[in-house]
Amino acid sequence: MDIQTSQVTHQPSPRESLESQLSCPICLEMFQKPVVILPCQHNLCRGCASDLYDSRNPYHYSGGIFRCPTCRFEVVLDRHGVYGLQRNLLVENIIGIYKQQTESGGGEVVGNVADPPMKDKDTKEPMCTEHEDERINIYCVTCQTPTCSMCKVFGQHKDCEVSPLQSIYDTQKAELRNAVDLLAAGNSCVQAVMAQMEDTCKSIEENSQLQKRRLGESFDLLYAILEERKGQLLEKITQEEERKLGLLRSLVERYTEQLQASINLKEKAAQTMEKGNAAEFLISGKELIAQAKEAAKGSNLERPEPGFENMEHLTLCTEDVEVILYQMGFGLGDDDDDVVTEEEEEEEEEEEE
Repeated sequence: MDIQTSQVTHQPSPRESLESQLSCPICLEMFQKPVVILPCQHNLCRGCASDLYDSRNPYHYSGGIFRCPTCRFEVVLDRHGVYGLQRNLLVENIIGIYKQQTESGGGEVVGNVADPPMKDKDTKEPMCTEHEDERINIYCVTCQTPTCSMCKVFGQHKDCEVSPLQSIYDTQKAELRNAVDLLAAGNSCVQAVMAQMEDTCKSIEENSQLQKRRLGESFDLLYAILEERKGQLLEKITQEEERKLGLLRSLVERYTEQLQASINLKEKAAQTMEKGNAAEFLISGKELIAQAKEAAKGSNLERPEPGFENMEHLTLCTEDVEVILYQMGFGLGDDDDDVVTEEEEEEEEEEEE
């Protein structure tokens, strides 16, 4: 008699699946705080990211690059290195909940989030303001507010459409999670623009210093004649530098305030999502969703035009300087037009004779 054997495929448990999602692709261990999120939305331990960054950029004095080990996306870092990457507080919180449940022997972790913790017997559930002995256990869809069964049967919500608390809780929690994701993406964009502006400020300062040095060298050759003019042109370079730096720094200051407000809102939302009580969450969840969505809309950033840091238009030209000495400028057409060269003076004298 033929005996047929079948190969049994091991299906990973929900706990194993979650551990796989919370594992660093470099060290293959569960993420160690702090966890950083890359622009491609993949996560790394900051220590592992630092090791990977150092191995690719041994002389990273002003930034560098490395590739995401998961999708090979090229990550460009500024002079802050991996410390300029945003921390993924959501993943850190999930890891904390997971470890806490594992150590205490709590409920099984399913999917990407843990099961809601068991209610503490001493936890006081929200009660209905109209019926003090009734706890809030349903949600009025029409009025968009949590309420109790007595209000539905006899009270002000008797003609309204209602739904179970858990259903609305799950829906609004998912909406808040999506809004938090939008906030995280917006924060990453703001941080990238701020880092770019910092580099642009540095380039403007370096270019300005370079132009000042070139200008000084040019005037040193003609010091006796050009000393007064030298001061005027130096002032123009300084004004251009201050104008550009002032514009960028005002933008950086504005985006810093915007980023801080967004981070605070994100942390508040993350704390709210950790609440296991549906009614307690729904009391403040809707307002947080609106705030998060409104904050996410403000991620359109004003940026300087390409080449804004360029100062080449202030380069000094010294060709034929003997002829145009008193008409020397940056080629902007804003110098005095009433200066006469020696050749023009000779031509005028010949015409008079």
